[in-house]
Amino acid sequence: MPVLMSIPNNEERRFDLRMPLRLPIVISGRAEDDSAWSEPTETDDISNSGALFHLNQKVSRGDRLYVRAHRPDGVAVEVTAIVIRIAPAIYGTARVGVQIAESAESWVRFFVSWVAENQPTATDDVADSESPSE
Repeated sequence: MPVLMSIPNNEERRFDLRMPLRLPIVISGRAEDDSAWSEPTETDDISNSGALFHLNQKVSRGDRLYVRAHRPDGVAVEVTAIVIRIAPAIYGTARVGVQIAESAESWVRFFVSWVAENQPTATDDVADSESPSE
């Protein structure tokens, strides 16, 4: 007989590499009355399949949102995402986790471009190794 184990709701189930990057993004969606809304914010972290950010706008799990961002070279990226996680945050905002649903390839390129941008270059490594110790 198989043993079934329950998984607590707050247990970490994400497996993708996440980068703690604060990047400006614009989130848009539809309110309960079907009116459109848009809110500028910034990411807390990003992965190759999603992002975590703060929102003032009320959203629910399963809501479809639209995320607009820019790669380091200025190229705009627009993707559709599904809300998969909501947690309370400071000042009445919510920490919202989304999974990219459409244009995932564009998001992966966005993620990779920012990861590459935030890696130390070979000249940074040489300069660090040549600096005198204190």
